[in-house]
Amino acid sequence: MDIVVRLDVMMAMRKRKGRDLAQEIGISEQNLSLLKSGRVKGIRFETLGRLCAALDCQPGDLLEAVPVPTPNDSGTN
Repeated sequence: MDIVVRLDVMMAMRKRKGRDLAQEIGISEQNLSLLKSGRVKGIRFETLGRLCAALDCQPGDLLEAVPVPTPNDSGTN
């Protein structure tokens, strides 16, 4: 499984700007941008909690586990 970050979707749904959200949760805009793009290897639970509080959502609204296709997956049975 891969973990896909859906932070950009939730921010759009809540009409939140990156600059304001980053300031509210206490991280840099650059780090928030890295989170939004999924170019991070991990996130602190404290940061995740702050994001959820600021966006009024649950962790599952921000992160999604998606199956990784294997080389044997041809799409037919």
